Amino acid sequence: MEGGITDPAGLALYPSNRCKTLYLIRHGQAVHNVAGEKNHKAYSFPEFFDAQLSPLGWDQVDNLRKHVNACGVAKKIELVVVSPLLRTMQTAVGVFGGDKFTNTSSLEEEKPLMVENAGNSSRHAISSSNSPPFIAVEYCRERMGRNACDKRRSITEYSALFPGIDFSQIENNEDVYWKPDSRETDEQVAARGVTFFKWLWSRTEKEIAVVTHSAFLLETLRLFGNDTHPSIKTNEISHPFSNCELRSMVLVDTSMLGSDVPIANYP
Repeated sequence: MEGGITDPAGLALYPSNRCKTLYLIRHGQAVHNVAGEKNHKAYSFPEFFDAQLSPLGWDQVDNLRKHVNACGVAKKIELVVVSPLLRTMQTAVGVFGGDKFTNTSSLEEEKPLMVENAGNSSRHAISSSNSPPFIAVEYCRERMGRNACDKRRSITEYSALFPGIDFSQIENNEDVYWKPDSRETDEQVAARGVTFFKWLWSRTEKEIAVVTHSAFLLETLRLFGNDTHPSIKTNEISHPFSNCELRSMVLVDTSMLGSDVPIANYP
């Protein structure tokens, strides 16, 4: 063993109580994605308002569900955070929700995560049994404005379709952020992403799944990875997400925002 080597050669070491693991997921293919591949203007067409998953999108969800269960990720998730749009909530409950809801119990905690045929999905109701909590957050919505596919429904409507999702973090019943004549800039999306990550850091959960959108992920993650090898930033952090792609990342607090008590440390 050679002595005298003090350069950690690109390695980084952080206290575990200053880290969270995020499982970042883009929603499955939705009907506006299919139309947009043929005509980019389709994203603004009113018929794609709050677009639902396509049949292929549901297949992608089913395959991701199998993967997270097979690799053990599903058992680690303490919280699922989801953008309050139809395609993201369908993806979230399809991947991390329980089995088919049978309505055999009247207990409040056993209400379904998703009712039958939500969003014309032709899917059975999904149980909340043995699932982590789900919470909808506006911070991780897709780039807002102009495109009808990115405008949300009222929380009243969503609560009826997804009874098991917690919408208490959303202040307004109607969509007050989407504007028909303007669209968020890259910088505005990225700033919202930073606010979202700081909100995630304020949570007590250490293993969090986030189900969100392509532009939101792209613009937010471009801000990170500047302290890594360029190929890591380009290929593993800021590369555009495919539909239903999952990437696990570690969120680290290096600025004393706060931390959990390191319960494993002694004395």
